[in-house]
Amino acid sequence: MAKITFLGAGSTVFAKNVLGDVMLTPALQEFELALFDIDLERLKDSENMLNNLKSSLGSGCTVKAYTNRKEALRGAKYVVNAIQVGGYDPCTITDFEIPKKYGLRQTIADTIGIGGIFRNLRTIPVILDFAKDMQEVCPDAWFFNYTNPMAVLTNAMITYGGVKTVGLCHSVQACVPHLFRSLEMDSEGVQAKIAGINHMAWLLEVTKDGVDLYPEIKRRALEKQKEKHPDMVRYELMFRFGYYVTESSEHNAEYHPYFIKRKYPELIEQFNIPLDEYPRRCIHQIEKWKTMREELVNDKSLTHSRSNEYASYMFEAMETDKPFKIGGNVMNTGLIPNLPKEACVEVPCLVDASGVTPTYVGDLPPQLAALNRTNINTQLLTLEAAVTGKKEHIYHAALLDPHTSAELSIDDIVALCDDLIEAHGDWLPKFR
Repeated sequence: MAKITFLGAGSTVFAKNVLGDVMLTPALQEFELALFDIDLERLKDSENMLNNLKSSLGSGCTVKAYTNRKEALRGAKYVVNAIQVGGYDPCTITDFEIPKKYGLRQTIADTIGIGGIFRNLRTIPVILDFAKDMQEVCPDAWFFNYTNPMAVLTNAMITYGGVKTVGLCHSVQACVPHLFRSLEMDSEGVQAKIAGINHMAWLLEVTKDGVDLYPEIKRRALEKQKEKHPDMVRYELMFRFGYYVTESSEHNAEYHPYFIKRKYPELIEQFNIPLDEYPRRCIHQIEKWKTMREELVNDKSLTHSRSNEYASYMFEAMETDKPFKIGGNVMNTGLIPNLPKEACVEVPCLVDASGVTPTYVGDLPPQLAALNRTNINTQLLTLEAAVTGKKEHIYHAALLDPHTSAELSIDDIVALCDDLIEAHGDWLPKFR
């Protein structure tokens, strides 16, 4: 029996979406759904939930939980990664609270920025261990990475793990529907072209019946910007640089050096920037799970409707050879010539029985490529730190980060990195 392995299966709600979708896909009914998580209680919760779902949906899939990772991976055809190393407590708390002592504030801190750097450093060794296991027990499997920091982890798996990998993020799927809903425009029949890097890909073209919709988008956005709303940073970037960016305003507020600034505290109010947003979400989700767990895990009549998550549609395309288009994270094999070839980029890809085939995009507008490169610099130096074990590259990554370098001195950035290394303790490998 073919196998889909889900690493981080204790993410019960996400496992329901991805594997519930699989259960509803005719071409995938013969698959074993192999679950693995280091949290055995959450693993059991997900196993119970999925068996209830299997029963109520009448699915032909089998559900099996594993406590041995290598056995969970053995013979897998597809591997879904949804882990978070270190969790909210202690690691997310550390990523936010130590920088605050230096006056460095963040919103999400899971992609780049000082928080993103350290999330990468504790996650890369773990996923490269996954790669070693996969090379041994399922060398031909595809690795579907849903874990942030998306670009660096995907890059690590391809470049250093030697595993067929594609990174999948919701921001491309959500970009046009969110923008049009916000501006009270109809997105039906709209054609869009999106490319760049993860969380900073650009809506390069947006048309309907051959008509460019950007002038109307910008006209409405200018009106909307006169009042407070949740997307003010992205609109400001669009006005200044010409194009709308895929990921949310709370994310992009910390990817650029313009918005979170001690010298200009009024910008937080002006652009409606939610500082410390991710810790608040974590606390809310932890509290919500206490009440949600019983109804989700033990509901014998639990049901599911197929979501818009890419994974099941990609499995289906690979199994049936019926093509499906995604926005995927892949290595820049000449796809965007004015971004570095060492970078992981987010571009349209075609999925069929031959796998994931990225499409050529061409040069980005120069100002957009320049903004992407500021983030790519930090991504590549973070990856260098992880694979060489050299502490100096952690400093380089932080010194090149746009937000961190705009706020702190060289000495403070180095000291902040040292404090974070010490605070993370055993969650980080030892750096020379």
